Amino acid sequence: MSQTPVTVIVLAAQRTGVTNPLAARAGVSHKALVPICGRPLIEHVMEVLTSSAGVSDIRVVLEPEGQQIVDPALETFRPRGIPITLHNSDANIVESVLGAIQGEDRPFIVTTADNVLLTKQGLDQARTTLLQSDGIITLTTRERVWAVHPQGQRGFYDFKDAGYASCNLFGLNGQKSLRAAEVFREGGQFMSNKGRMIRAFGLFNIILMGLKLISLPRGLQRISKRFGLDIRPVIYEDGSLAIDVDNERTFIIAEWILGQRLGMDIPKPEIPADMK
Repeated sequence: MSQTPVTVIVLAAQRTGVTNPLAARAGVSHKALVPICGRPLIEHVMEVLTSSAGVSDIRVVLEPEGQQIVDPALETFRPRGIPITLHNSDANIVESVLGAIQGEDRPFIVTTADNVLLTKQGLDQARTTLLQSDGIITLTTRERVWAVHPQGQRGFYDFKDAGYASCNLFGLNGQKSLRAAEVFREGGQFMSNKGRMIRAFGLFNIILMGLKLISLPRGLQRISKRFGLDIRPVIYEDGSLAIDVDNERTFIIAEWILGQRLGMDIPKPEIPADMK
């Protein structure tokens, strides 16, 4: 089972008529094409995906008018033998994922075109856990992120056992697991809509998590029971996996980390506390 390959969905779309600030600064149309350490963001992600034996095919989700613009960045990787296809995005991220899944009953891993610090080890760990469950979320702890850089991530989910940061990658294993995705299909900002959160996760579960009365593993057990699924966490030791390129601050930090991996001489950045 551990050798079973997965399909990877890469979210690379942007809203029509909205130019990402990093893209505007770099003079490119899409955030996915913003250069970092000499290559567009999406090429660093594709480098990892196409060099992994655990990936069967890659589906890049883009708005139709952006596909012709971004596709040349994918051409370098097609000769490696892993099929790479483009799929239309939707205004709702979950609808975009479901559209790329196309009703297929197989394991999918979902990530983003700005997840430039993704590693083959991190991908393989996620895949192995996904194949033993119905779905996964990937996380690392506050301390591990701060050990990489104290400004690497500012948003954490606090549980009884630790504070956790999302690592910008999740997995769904087959049609049964899509039940968990259904709760997000209404659109809008899910985590800011208390009514939708209560309907999805249950009021008591939210109270337990909000008051830090429950650990992450126990919290996921309760959520799994609510959905009738086996949803497992993948807790990374590498805190850099929680740092994606979201804004100028995380771009600078990601560039430094990525540069270290590539043998580039980039000094550790000092980030002002007020930089977003």
